[in-house]
Amino acid sequence: MRHSLPDEETVRAAVALAVRAPSIHNSQPWRWVTGDSSVHLFADPGRLLPATDPDGRDLVVSCGAALHHLRVAFAAAGWATDVHRLPNPAEANHLAAVECRPRAATPEDIALAAAIPHRRTDRRRFSSWQVPDDLLCALAARAAEQGAILIPATDPDDRYRLTSAIIEAAQQQHAVPAYVSELAAWAGRDSSSEEGVPTGNIPAQQAWHDDIAMRAFPPGALAQPPRGWEKDASELLVLATSSDDRMSRLRAGEAVSAVLLAATEIRLATCPLSQPLEVSSTRDFLRDRLLDGAAFPQLVLRVGWAPVGNKPVPATHRRAVDDVLGHFPD
Repeated sequence: MRHSLPDEETVRAAVALAVRAPSIHNSQPWRWVTGDSSVHLFADPGRLLPATDPDGRDLVVSCGAALHHLRVAFAAAGWATDVHRLPNPAEANHLAAVECRPRAATPEDIALAAAIPHRRTDRRRFSSWQVPDDLLCALAARAAEQGAILIPATDPDDRYRLTSAIIEAAQQQHAVPAYVSELAAWAGRDSSSEEGVPTGNIPAQQAWHDDIAMRAFPPGALAQPPRGWEKDASELLVLATSSDDRMSRLRAGEAVSAVLLAATEIRLATCPLSQPLEVSSTRDFLRDRLLDGAAFPQLVLRVGWAPVGNKPVPATHRRAVDDVLGHFPD
């Protein structure tokens, strides 16, 4: 099977879409390097958030999301991809080598790539409209295609365990001065910042959405919809893997991307929630009590319908392609 690298303009366009992937605190912990016939993804350990993500799990999950975004971007441009994950055992930060071969883009490829610029992390209240079970099953199928498991916490007992773990993790983290300082450094930034969470993407009133405690970012400028009588009917979905090695975390990130883009296609509002998995005790609790010890939770996704009339969440900026894309020396 013949592989060849697309022209430079196509590669740059694909990387520009890849870096639109979500990452922990919009830290963008990735580097891309082109070779003669492949594009390589490296984790950037200099962007590790040690207080929030001490074992680097969120960093690898974030990179996995960017890898899937790249695959989607290439597919829409008429290139199939063959991915070699963790290709170099001697270099732990070398997460993937991506080879390309021509293949006609399908309407589904183009639609999925078109969802990338429209995906947002929406931390506001959602509406009272229920998410139909068939849509939750469709999202779970997208995760399964990437080697992960997506489990809706629709059982009341499971939902209570999950929301309790979110609260407990937040309490533990806010008792750690290093975490509080790190959060303040990365969140509440000016809207022109190329990294971090801007003020305009943080709700002005930090609040619980019924039983869901959202991460306590610094006060923002994003207006919340009126609470009124409506209950927030968002669903909580636990994305998990059968193992917890670096490969599993990378595949989990790819599944996160697949689920979020599919949700964006059908106009669902989404918000990744990593907080209960950033604390070892609450992550272990969810593995044992929610997943019966059979899988490792990697991320929680909150999905629902935005209220009618909600203004769109502004796009967060990303670092320029020239800052994240390099070339192997000749």
